[in-house]
Amino acid sequence: MASTGTVTAQFPVRVFGGPTALFEYGGLRFLTDPTFDAPGGYQKPGRPLLTKTAPSAGSPADLGRVDVVLLSHDEHADNLDNSGRALLADVPLTLTTPGGGRRLGDGARGLADWEAIDLDRPGGGTVTVTGVPAVHGPGTREEVEAIAGQVVGFVLTGDGLPTVYVSGDNASLDAVKEIADRFGPVDTALLFAGAPRIPVVFDGACLVLDSAQAAEAAAILGARRVVAVHYDSWAHFTEGRDELAAAFTAAGLADRLDLGVPG
Repeated sequence: MASTGTVTAQFPVRVFGGPTALFEYGGLRFLTDPTFDAPGGYQKPGRPLLTKTAPSAGSPADLGRVDVVLLSHDEHADNLDNSGRALLADVPLTLTTPGGGRRLGDGARGLADWEAIDLDRPGGGTVTVTGVPAVHGPGTREEVEAIAGQVVGFVLTGDGLPTVYVSGDNASLDAVKEIADRFGPVDTALLFAGAPRIPVVFDGACLVLDSAQAAEAAAILGARRVVAVHYDSWAHFTEGRDELAAAFTAAGLADRLDLGVPG
């Protein structure tokens, strides 16, 4: 459940394009899924081509101190590109999937579903980060992970702090319901959206929430604010800012949608 005595004042979230956002919480600075490469294509053997279409709204040099990277998964370039991977070496802690923790080595720790870690706050006390379920496509988790790999989301809580949910590349509203049952209502939800589709993967079905599902997730979570990320700068994202605004308006939640502060 959410922390008691919660401070509900909203904190700024800087967005850099794609899934990358920076925010300060409990005196610690968190960065999500770092992607700072220039536009271009990414091709791995046996994998579809991913194309970045726009530069980031800043560079790693613009970030200042980063205490923790919240990395939903390390296997796809639109969540961790070459620049992002290099940045991890300068960050004390990267939280990610169990498999990613093993692959990334020193400085990385994998979190299983509902596994929590307490991080010391600079002024005393702790921030608790809990790994939460995420499913990167349609179907059962086992079916999806066999094709798209493991993904993790995160919930941040602390005494006197708002409850924050970072979805990662999640397409499952059932997972959102599980998270809401344990932690709702949520003060700020960073929802990965954009309705990404790749024709040769899951027959072109959405790999992450579309705009209407993001609005539904906001309602399920009882979110006071939704910061949308992961909807621009990549060719396989099929819905953007306009679709998000329209979906949240149609759901009567327009006042909860926050597109962040660029860079």
